Amino acid sequence: MKISFNWLKQYVKNDLSAYELGEILTNTGLEVEEITPYESIKGGLKGVVVGKVLTCTDHPNSDHLHLTKVDIGGEEPLNIVCGAPNVAEGQKVLVATIGTELFLKGEPVVIKKGKIRGEVSEGMICAEDELQLGESHEGIMVLPDNFEVGKPASHYFPVEHDYTLEIGLTANRSDATSHIGCDRDIVAALNKKENTRKYHIDFPDVENFKVDNSNNVIDIVVEDTQNCPRYTGLTISNVKVGPSPAWLRHRLEAVGLRSINNIVDISNFILMEMGQPLHIFDADKIKGNKVIVKCLAKDTPFVTLDGVERKLNGNNLMICNAEEPMCIAGVFGGMKSGVTDNTTNIFIESAYFHPTSIRKTARFHGLQTDASFRYERGCDPNITVYALKRAALMVKELAGGEISSNIIDIKNGDFPPVSVKLKFQYVNNVAGQEIDKDIAVNILKDLNCTVTELTDDYVIVDVPTCKVDVYRPADLVEEILRIYGYNNIVISTKVNASINVNNKPDKEKYQRNISIMLAADGFNEIMNNSLTKSMYTRMMDSFDEKNNVKILNPLSSDLDVMRQSLLFGGLESINNNQNHKNFDLKFFEFGNIYRYNEEKAQTASRPLAPYTENYRLDLLITGNKRKELWNNKVEAVDFYDIKKYVHEILYKLGIDLNNIMVSENKELHFDYALSYSIDGNNIAKFGKLNQKTLKIFDIKKDVYYATMDWDMLMTIVKNLKPICFKPLSKFPAVRRDLAMIFDKDITFEQIEKVAFAAENKILTNVNLFDIYEGDKIPEGKKQYAMSFTLIDTQKTLTDKVIEKSMAKIQSAIEQQLNAVLR
Repeated sequence: MKISFNWLKQYVKNDLSAYELGEILTNTGLEVEEITPYESIKGGLKGVVVGKVLTCTDHPNSDHLHLTKVDIGGEEPLNIVCGAPNVAEGQKVLVATIGTELFLKGEPVVIKKGKIRGEVSEGMICAEDELQLGESHEGIMVLPDNFEVGKPASHYFPVEHDYTLEIGLTANRSDATSHIGCDRDIVAALNKKENTRKYHIDFPDVENFKVDNSNNVIDIVVEDTQNCPRYTGLTISNVKVGPSPAWLRHRLEAVGLRSINNIVDISNFILMEMGQPLHIFDADKIKGNKVIVKCLAKDTPFVTLDGVERKLNGNNLMICNAEEPMCIAGVFGGMKSGVTDNTTNIFIESAYFHPTSIRKTARFHGLQTDASFRYERGCDPNITVYALKRAALMVKELAGGEISSNIIDIKNGDFPPVSVKLKFQYVNNVAGQEIDKDIAVNILKDLNCTVTELTDDYVIVDVPTCKVDVYRPADLVEEILRIYGYNNIVISTKVNASINVNNKPDKEKYQRNISIMLAADGFNEIMNNSLTKSMYTRMMDSFDEKNNVKILNPLSSDLDVMRQSLLFGGLESINNNQNHKNFDLKFFEFGNIYRYNEEKAQTASRPLAPYTENYRLDLLITGNKRKELWNNKVEAVDFYDIKKYVHEILYKLGIDLNNIMVSENKELHFDYALSYSIDGNNIAKFGKLNQKTLKIFDIKKDVYYATMDWDMLMTIVKNLKPICFKPLSKFPAVRRDLAMIFDKDITFEQIEKVAFAAENKILTNVNLFDIYEGDKIPEGKKQYAMSFTLIDTQKTLTDKVIEKSMAKIQSAIEQQLNAVLR
């Protein structure tokens, strides 16, 4: 949110600089992210002076240029080549001298000495649009004769200098969505800092408000009082729509708003001044002289101010006349009812709409306006009449007219302040130190809290209705401490700690250890949003769109469902890195995935039964294994790299790889992949992602992906036997090799399992060191060259024992896997 430094000081008189004020706001919880100088005329007319044209002759080498000598109060007049048709001798003009920076059509241009068609030019005689003093470019500006030669242009055309403060407003600070709201914190902070009570807000005076006549009364009917608890309005007749005065334009421009006309600018001014959105209708376009607040039928078409036809959803609150809708309440106006240059009679709306209704409507239509920004956070229901009077007085001042109806105020009950009892000891306990009760009470008063009871032990206050987030003692403590200053809270040198006994297995410890191991392997941890695009599940065949957990009121179509897989965010991260020319990537991510089961929804009695949440660990690798160096061979990552990392994780967790069942994974986002399971429970899937999947994310390099069910792994780890120490064998190991021919569909894991089943006493390792497929091997076959390591921890192995064991292994492989010794 942008606020103006000069505008802030309009209500609270002080001598602080913009940067000092920014520091105070930041310390009170309104973080000022940026402070930018603002000038009503960009460049501030620096270097532009009043000059007098002494001579004006035709350029010898041009049929439209003129040679002039211009006196700007210096020792010698300036030679300036000018192309304006109206330049003439004796004129007073505005001259941009050498070195002046002008902004022509928004682009900076520095005036330099040069030659134009062979003639020297030492400056520029300016038109009004070139100096941002108007829009005309028909010729140079000709000034009155009483303008003094040599005087800076800013002397006659004052430039307003201001600062724009950009505030990172948090969602709970609905009370600070305006300049007066920010000033409320400034008053409290300055009074606390200087130990005084002199600072206060000079609220705009509306005592002069009065109704001129009742010649244009518009009836108001609120049918949906739940979503519109309060609606106020009045009419003003015979107004004159035109440009806003300079001071009003400058105020709005300083906070990033474009001036439209005096009527619309007044509504924007009130919005930024006190945080109350207004909507101003052309009263002559309100058919039937009646305003009706209600919801219209689903799919009712409505054309908004931007010319877009939108279909209502049946729950969108609308401002209607007797025949048709005019405005989406609290969000966006309509094409037919707005103020134009021909408007003479207006109806001003000042309302309080329910925040939830506005938020849902804004999200449904994908609209984010200054009005919805405030309404959905919660406006002050007790300020509507005050804001209406303020607007009416400004309209009369700037556009004329007369107030032609009484204020009609439709309320669904009263809006009393919340009464909160705060014990001073509770403040001290939360702060960790004693806060003087007088300071605490004064801070609450400066924040417009009304003290209704005060004792030595506690205070009871009525919280102003603008502070919708303050309704508990804890909230009052937060209000006190942010004004008191968190930097004034003394940090204790004493540290209190408690001993925690975690349930086994300690999931956080395991996750931390695996993260450290992966980081040592060159991985970077990523953390992506749990919200993602539903488009991904539509485009990827291996995910069912019916399993999406949908967001009822998504912020955008890019964040409309909970993720079914960490894969989506991981591939987005790869795409982002590759767009920044970072191609060699290793990512891992821990996070939850979410699924909805439609079948369970039809039969389950519990509302959350159809929803599941599962914790996962995902790995993604792409690019080269190592950085390109003179002594390194460039080699791309492959399937066996991702498999190696999966095995490392399982080994680190203490899971015996011999207990894993291996199967081919046929999920449609893989080119090829494997699945690991234990006792029928899937624990990991890994493989190469196919090009169709990568194309969705605009990734051109191969990506290898693994996903591991962390919840299931922790369940398995919980049931593992404790690790026991065994001494190393004193006796040597023996290696024997076999080369055997297998069917192509036989995997090494199958061979390994058969071998260990045949000899489980002295066989310690099986290794595949060569694979051959070629002319010497029958079609549909492949040759595996394998080594077998045997060791006996009790004695040295004899040839007889070794041969017997190898014969058992070979026989089992031949019989069970239909293998042939090569």
